[in-house]
Amino acid sequence: MIEIGYKLCSEEHGPNDLVRYAQRAEAAGFTFAMISDHYHPWTDRQGQSPFVWSVLGALAHTTQRLQVGTGVTCPTIRIHPAIIAQAAATIADMMPSRFFLGLGSGENLNEHITGQRWPPADVRLEMPEEAVDVIRSLWKGGQQSYYGNYYTVENAQIYTLPRELPEILVAGGGEKSAKLAGRIGDGFIGTAPKKELLESFSQSGGLNKSCFGELIVCWADDETEALQTAYECWPNAGITGELTQELPAPAHFEQTAKMLSEDDIAESVICGNDPDRHIEEIEKYAEAGYDHVWIHQVGPEQDGFFNFYEKEIIPKLRRSKMVASTHA
Repeated sequence: MIEIGYKLCSEEHGPNDLVRYAQRAEAAGFTFAMISDHYHPWTDRQGQSPFVWSVLGALAHTTQRLQVGTGVTCPTIRIHPAIIAQAAATIADMMPSRFFLGLGSGENLNEHITGQRWPPADVRLEMPEEAVDVIRSLWKGGQQSYYGNYYTVENAQIYTLPRELPEILVAGGGEKSAKLAGRIGDGFIGTAPKKELLESFSQSGGLNKSCFGELIVCWADDETEALQTAYECWPNAGITGELTQELPAPAHFEQTAKMLSEDDIAESVICGNDPDRHIEEIEKYAEAGYDHVWIHQVGPEQDGFFNFYEKEIIPKLRRSKMVASTHA
């Protein structure tokens, strides 16, 4: 049994649209949403990047059942983990039992903006571990101080704490990060149905913890049109390897994307309106061990996507007993 969620894509949509799409997702039968946290979009064409914590505050009062998590926030460079701890505690207090904190090691694209050095990969794994220590210590309540290798906290106290603390989910794209997620997280976040990553997560402390996976799609009545939209709006789907962590500006992603073809994007984005293709990809995540899958609809055609999933996908998944028949 899995939960089906919706991607609130901050790189493509402004804050008011994100609020509207969250309401529509809730009405359509999605049980959770993941909202991305960027300072820059991947490309100028995407065109947006609102401050995620402001949008979350609005979502707290415009949705009723929808669970919402950050997908994902980087608590290491651009924003100190003590501030993330306060922000997440506030949202969790506004959305009782509906908010969870998704964390990741970030990208140079967003984190270099304050002029701090973008560290090497091994350090980028050490920093989130210490950041989670900071967050959890502050969530204990009372005055806290922390002196680590990367972060210092002195005489800090979070006064607004929720009755129920949010879970911390940790993103991972490789074996080391999956193991880190198992050690320090309450759940795992991934972007591909790779069973070996979930096994590493489970063996490192993640047994019986939730696993969230992202599926990128582009719905349209015409598959060719959908692929063209995906290529124009989300070319970063075809960029592989360490480039997504290392490139510092949208212009660099645009330059890299020029080396890609629509066929490259087709390998990463499910395009068109064939329900079987969408369901087949969701099943791949379930088979790999994910119990939550959120759907990222690329491009401006969100209302048609919602109608498609509300009428064609979610009912079929319910009939197959793959998802629950009622809202969580």
